[in-house]
Amino acid sequence: MPPFITDMTREIARLWREFYWLPEWAVVTAIVAAFVFVGWAANQIVFALLQLAVRKRDVFWRGVVGRARLKVRVAVMILALAVAVTVSPLDPGPSEFIRQTLVFLFILTLGWMLIGASDMWAVVYLRRFNMAADDNLIARKHVTQARILQRVSGLLIGVVTLGLALLTISEVRQWGMSLLASAGVVGIIAGFALQPLLTNLIAGVQIATDQPIRLDDAVVVEGEWGVIEEITSSYVVVKLWDWRRMILPLTYFIQKPFQNWTRETASLIGSAYFHVDYEAPIDRLRTELERICRDSPLWDGDVVSLQITDVPDRTAQVRCLASARNAPTTFDLRCEIREKMLAFMRDECLEALPRDRIDLGRLSSPDAAPPARP
Repeated sequence: MPPFITDMTREIARLWREFYWLPEWAVVTAIVAAFVFVGWAANQIVFALLQLAVRKRDVFWRGVVGRARLKVRVAVMILALAVAVTVSPLDPGPSEFIRQTLVFLFILTLGWMLIGASDMWAVVYLRRFNMAADDNLIARKHVTQARILQRVSGLLIGVVTLGLALLTISEVRQWGMSLLASAGVVGIIAGFALQPLLTNLIAGVQIATDQPIRLDDAVVVEGEWGVIEEITSSYVVVKLWDWRRMILPLTYFIQKPFQNWTRETASLIGSAYFHVDYEAPIDRLRTELERICRDSPLWDGDVVSLQITDVPDRTAQVRCLASARNAPTTFDLRCEIREKMLAFMRDECLEALPRDRIDLGRLSSPDAAPPARP
């Protein structure tokens, strides 16, 4: 026991002998109330000074102080109660039980404070990155790492804190030791039961370090296009193009192939296909595509191209390529190219529209020579 608590106990015992006429419960109540008041007052003074220090800073730091206030207050109250019970003239039996309970609660409170500190660190760290930027590759990288590590550390801190708290109770500790010693099969069954949790935990660490996916990545999974909306400690939420949500375990992105359209950069090249007649003026179509891209705010000024990619039996297949700054913008640019190229062929370049040809000479006389031009 610390010396100051021993001296305090002796002083309270001396006062108790002077005021022996008071009942024991009244003395215990007075001591507990006094220590709780001192702890509450100290907590109020400390946080008043902290709020004074951050009054000129932004709203974020004032919110941090406000969120930490409850956790620190609970810890201070537990410490005040523990000291009060220790120095009070309470019977050894109830005093030991109360102190043991307070130690258990104090360890849980420390774990709660560590989880809060981890969350606070993540928020402070992520304030440096802007997810709303057009090219947010670096921001997505750091946000993904911080969010996954935040959840994994919270889970580990919670498990370790609960284990340390249970070790303070001798009955539970002895029961756990005897259970592991006498029934090893139970441990094996528990290991198999925890296998999915451990597998997802390891997969989360792999995703945080190797980063096959990041928040806001454009991916194709199970034949569906979507965006990584949330990464938890056990699953990933993919927001599909029609606002549906696909929930996949973390192990899916470690064990199965999928498409990541924004792995290295947010910019993408989009393609638009359409069919034209054999006599279509390709140069005019290429010039029109370049004009459409130059006039469009969706184009990033990098890639624009028009090529014939296939020549089937009746028409020629033309592919238009154009780049944009991110996946949603690329999709909108592809749609704009289709619409305006179709309008151009309909209004100004009719010879580019697909046509079917019939050889009238062959239909009227099978033996006649074919015409020079169908």
